[in-house]
Amino acid sequence: MGGTIILLLVLMLFIILGVVFSLGKGAFLISGYNMLSKEEKAEYDEKALCKFMGKSMFAIAFSVFLWELSSLIKQHILFVIGLILLLGTVIFILVYSNTKNRFKKC
Repeated sequence: MGGTIILLLVLMLFIILGVVFSLGKGAFLISGYNMLSKEEKAEYDEKALCKFMGKSMFAIAFSVFLWELSSLIKQHILFVIGLILLLGTVIFILVYSNTKNRFKKC
């Protein structure tokens, strides 16, 4: 029961972060970006970066949802699918955001 509550809180956190980022807000929550100087921040498209992070948060939230669902209906395969989705999402985020200058202003 305690694990269910924790997973639901984590799920809600990722959904809330996804909504905030999808609205183009909350750039100060993005590690690395918030450490840049004002001059360096001016080089980046903050809205595009936030929207990308919002989509990422929703993907992670879906993974957590699958974990919760697997514990509720006792289907271990859903946990495995959620874990694979989480790992794939994290790898995609790292590769996509660190290759090319995707979020730099032209």
